[in-house]
Amino acid sequence: MKSVVSVQNMIREMQLNCVHTLREDKKIETSDINRPGMQLMGYYEHFPHERIQVIGNAEYSYLMSLSIEEMREKMNKFLRYDLPLLCITRGHQNDEILELAKSNHQFLVYSDLPTTKFISKISDYINDKTAPIVVSHGVLVDVDGLGILLKGDSGVGKSEAALELIKRGHRLVSDDAVEIKRIDDRLVGQSPALTRHMMEIRGIGLLDIKSLYGIGAVKPTKTIDIVAHLENWDERKYYDRLGLDEEYIEILGIKLPKITVPVKPGRNIAVILEIAARNQRQKVMGYNAAIEFNQKLLKELSSSNPDARNLSMVED
Repeated sequence: MKSVVSVQNMIREMQLNCVHTLREDKKIETSDINRPGMQLMGYYEHFPHERIQVIGNAEYSYLMSLSIEEMREKMNKFLRYDLPLLCITRGHQNDEILELAKSNHQFLVYSDLPTTKFISKISDYINDKTAPIVVSHGVLVDVDGLGILLKGDSGVGKSEAALELIKRGHRLVSDDAVEIKRIDDRLVGQSPALTRHMMEIRGIGLLDIKSLYGIGAVKPTKTIDIVAHLENWDERKYYDRLGLDEEYIEILGIKLPKITVPVKPGRNIAVILEIAARNQRQKVMGYNAAIEFNQKLLKELSSSNPDARNLSMVED
């Protein structure tokens, strides 16, 4: 089912200056915004009337250049369409337009913001409200500016690793359940409202991280950059030792890099996750230590044995 946004809810939550409202609500299905310059000039061939309509400085100046009769005629034709919301920016206010909005049963909002900034603000709100969302079992932490989603079986130590990261100065976003939204080409995670800032540690119970460690230890939302799967060490399983094997996991149609971290006594998982975050940042910036090492090794082998040029440390 397609997500929609309630106009009345948006006006209330964004604290918009609504100068004419309606009893019956309207729905917004797209974050695209229309500036109706062409329509006010008389062209309605491809009029996206299902979008929020924003009259900025250019459109308002054009309307004010017309006689009262011409302006009323053009606005009446425009307002006869079923518009979700009409907004006038840059502090412009007009009693004639207000009267026409009332007679045509349209929501009307005034804003003092510049048009571009207002459009950006409205689009961000709608994108957030209509974004596809899933709830994932795991822990989301902000480590040195990178969002790491910790996944793994229950009891493997995800919360304990996150707690150690918090002690080391990093931040908790969500424990146990992570709400993940796809916004454009990013995945943004947050905590359900009921458990925000809370963490469960077996044997102790629920902890209020914000109260224990301060406001700097928590964060409301975070873009997810990497997934770390924690699992109990299996002696029979091969684990990548060089970092040449690249794994990915797909969430809401977006592929994220994935690392598998085996857990056993003596391994400091928090330190490993810190290094994973810094290593991922290096990869994004174009440097991969494993590939660099592999190239140096192949070069060394080639210089000592010409027949070794085709050797590779990665099995096909």
